[in-house]
Amino acid sequence: MSVVELPQKLYFRIGEVARLLEVKPHVIRFWEKEFKSLRPKKSATGQRIFNRRDVERLSTIKHLLYTERFTIEGARKYLRENGFEVADATASPEARAAERMRDGLLGVRARLSSLLATLDQRRSSSG
Repeated sequence: MSVVELPQKLYFRIGEVARLLEVKPHVIRFWEKEFKSLRPKKSATGQRIFNRRDVERLSTIKHLLYTERFTIEGARKYLRENGFEVADATASPEARAAERMRDGLLGVRARLSSLLATLDQRRSSSG
């Protein structure tokens, strides 16, 4: 499968992801609704923040849909069979709670990283 070469970053905004994958941002938002494994975090300003795993998964989805010519349902089934997409009915309450906790912690980490970057910029511009 053709995987996109990702810059050395932890998080990407939707515009960056769209440029990397060579699709429009509305396509990514549509895929978000169709594939449960895609749940990007939102920044404090409400922008979608994708982690590297999300971008790799989006690259796989694009490959399945555009190159392999899968339907949305076929791509969902393929991802489910290969452990990328989890069916809601099979996810245990503990697994969902752990995923929510992980998502929350990743969001806090993203906000802290953003805050540190802002502080570094201010420090370097005032010095």
